Amino acid sequence: MLMPKRTKFRRPHGVSYEGHAKGGTDFAFGVYGLVALEGAWVPSRAIEASRVAMTRFMKREGQVWTKIFPHLAKTKKPMEVRMGSGKGAPDDWVAVVKEGLILFEIDGVSEAIAKEALRLASHKLPVKTKFIKKENGDVDAARE
Repeated sequence: MLMPKRTKFRRPHGVSYEGHAKGGTDFAFGVYGLVALEGAWVPSRAIEASRVAMTRFMKREGQVWTKIFPHLAKTKKPMEVRMGSGKGAPDDWVAVVKEGLILFEIDGVSEAIAKEALRLASHKLPVKTKFIKKENGDVDAARE
């Protein structure tokens, strides 16, 4: 399960996932990608399940880049505890995903294999996604 190596001592507030992504909307490594069409908190377990589904289908050929990381700790109070007495302990780690953010990138395989691998990965994620392809440096044309 993905999580930061170390954090500050304070438990964070919930960060909003509304609006468009400021960065991470262009290809950095691969040729094929999976872009988020809506915002959500993506748990670390979902990211790992997506990665496993992709690499198994690709039979460990090619290369996969995960462009999101779960930095945000979600807290939860134990069951049957009364209200009050402070915030709960960190329970899960999530990545804040906004609309337009590229989640995964793939290179080194054919388009058909990449499309199917990213389709399998998208079923593990709690956001609507779309397959995109790099077009000679013109990323915006790939999304249309």
